[in-house]
Amino acid sequence: MVVVELAPKLPVLDFSKETLKPGSSSWLKACGEVRLALEEYGCFVVEYNKLTAGLRNEVFGKLKELFDLPTEVKMQNKCKRPLISYIGQNSRIPLHESMGIEDAETPEAAHNFTTLMWPHGNDRFRESIHAYGKLSAELDKIVTRMLFESYGVEKYHDSYVDSTCYVLRLLKTRAPKEDESCMGLGAHTDTSFTTILHQNQINGLEIDTKDGRKIDVDFSPSSFVVMAGDALMAWSNDRIKSPTHQVRMNGNVDRYSMGLFTFNNGTLQVPEVLVDLDHPLMYNPFNHLDFLQSYQNNRRPIKAYCGI
Repeated sequence: MVVVELAPKLPVLDFSKETLKPGSSSWLKACGEVRLALEEYGCFVVEYNKLTAGLRNEVFGKLKELFDLPTEVKMQNKCKRPLISYIGQNSRIPLHESMGIEDAETPEAAHNFTTLMWPHGNDRFRESIHAYGKLSAELDKIVTRMLFESYGVEKYHDSYVDSTCYVLRLLKTRAPKEDESCMGLGAHTDTSFTTILHQNQINGLEIDTKDGRKIDVDFSPSSFVVMAGDALMAWSNDRIKSPTHQVRMNGNVDRYSMGLFTFNNGTLQVPEVLVDLDHPLMYNPFNHLDFLQSYQNNRRPIKAYCGI
């Protein structure tokens, strides 16, 4: 008998149920599922029907309009925080182009970014990108609260949220030409605490499992991928690993995607309850933004930056 090994798939969790409220049985069950998925894969797919088809179509339609702007206009996207400003026209990643919006869930951030790109205004872009930033930040807060509760460290939750900042990264990966590599973005882990990814219907995200296999992620229109970043790996004392992932393009259609990256404005440290005989302390307390700066300057991984 021939045994056929099925390709691995990410867990799919449904956050669309009306019964998913803090303290409910559905909530408690989801808390455990979030933790298990992150510990096993470092990421999972979540169905979230608050993203309407209208908003989804509007925001992706506007992304094409954004990236069709002249390069000199897009290069005005410069941010104070590391790793957020415009990236493009890079021979090492010729298919990739991206921009970042700091404090993406606020109307002020959407207004400032829109005015930078379109000095005479673009109300539809501003409204849709603010609505999307707000929605994805709400999703991140749900996931984070579930994770803190699952680990029994909910007393730290509010102070963590109060110190977070959200960066919405808008990304285009163009289809490769005949003589180009299909690699849109090389293998890497995220420097964030958490990342929430969403795309148009062009796949390309590839995630490495702990045992060395690869998962080609297939998004439904209402689904997101929630991914652990390096900061979450350190905070969890290596109970959760930030997964290596890449973007590999196939076909001749450009891929547009968005990533909400969560960073912390203060110092992160491993909660005491996550340290025991089986999990000795692996990381010193660290300033998240200082780590980002260090990573931008010399690509030091987080274990080298604050590992014990």
